[in-house]
Amino acid sequence: MGDLPRDPGHVVEQLSRSLQTLKDRLESLELQLRTNASTTGLPSDFREVLQRRLGELERQLLRKVAELEDEKSLLHNETSVHRQKTENTLNALLQRVTELERGTQAVFCKYCDCTTAGNSAFKSPDAFKVSLPLRTNYLYGKIKKTLPELYAFTICLWLRSSASPGIGTPFSYAVPGQANEIVLIEWGNNPIELLINDKVAQLPLFVSDGKWHHICITWTTRDGMWEAFQDGEKLGTGENLAPWHPIKPGGVLILGQEQDTVGDRFDATQAFVGELSQFNIWDRVLRAQEIINIANCSTNMPGNIIPWVDNNVNVFGGASKWPVETCEERLLDL
Repeated sequence: MGDLPRDPGHVVEQLSRSLQTLKDRLESLELQLRTNASTTGLPSDFREVLQRRLGELERQLLRKVAELEDEKSLLHNETSVHRQKTENTLNALLQRVTELERGTQAVFCKYCDCTTAGNSAFKSPDAFKVSLPLRTNYLYGKIKKTLPELYAFTICLWLRSSASPGIGTPFSYAVPGQANEIVLIEWGNNPIELLINDKVAQLPLFVSDGKWHHICITWTTRDGMWEAFQDGEKLGTGENLAPWHPIKPGGVLILGQEQDTVGDRFDATQAFVGELSQFNIWDRVLRAQEIINIANCSTNMPGNIIPWVDNNVNVFGGASKWPVETCEERLLDL
């Protein structure tokens, strides 16, 4: 849970959301186990082993959940001992769920066609999402590649937020001397903001409904022109956002956290909670029709600077990768 808010009421509210998220992940695993076991032809002994393992772990987790529910009342006293005990128990719970997700995926992939060239653990190298289930200051994804110097860009991604108020920080790019070189953030009750070289534009995007949304942001150094698209529709445009400032090369791209220094010093209150997928960056302003085609699943166009591929994304602190719903299934969620 990272840097917990000092207000015990906020702590209890955050803990409740975290517990619900973990319970939802357990239910998702049970559903996947039933679906895959019936459709992939797994040997019966492996189905039984998986079912037994899931049942045993669920019983352990439910005991921990009960302990955490008891701790919620003690948190109103806000002693450091209660806070630390609750945080340690929740972290252990998160780790066990993550281990089960990875183990289940590994067993299915042993018997199904889940690997392709490039050693991806998924049906195709881009068919995954990053899950960020808790609002902490240590749970995040990191893009291995960095950016070159850019005079224009388009950044697109799919996201599903499970946080309120404010979705937090889906991504941030920091360079030496400027932690806010590129940041997308919605903090508290503020609107979503795009920061470039620490200059700010407010974006008319609304994605905190717990559903999948496709987001695209374009920007060019010429007059600092920007555009904001949601689900293929252009909702806003503006200018004078860091005009004539080229994006500096060689920085660090982080998913799910806002950086106060390059690759470090995250703030739990600004963390993204939910799922991210198809994070792509191009070195030009995409045409509106290209963005529409990506958003409505009629084309698959990887970023020419940063493409969304399994071997280019690392996860840390309990974040996990998981097979993503198909593009068409995400559209049905809108």
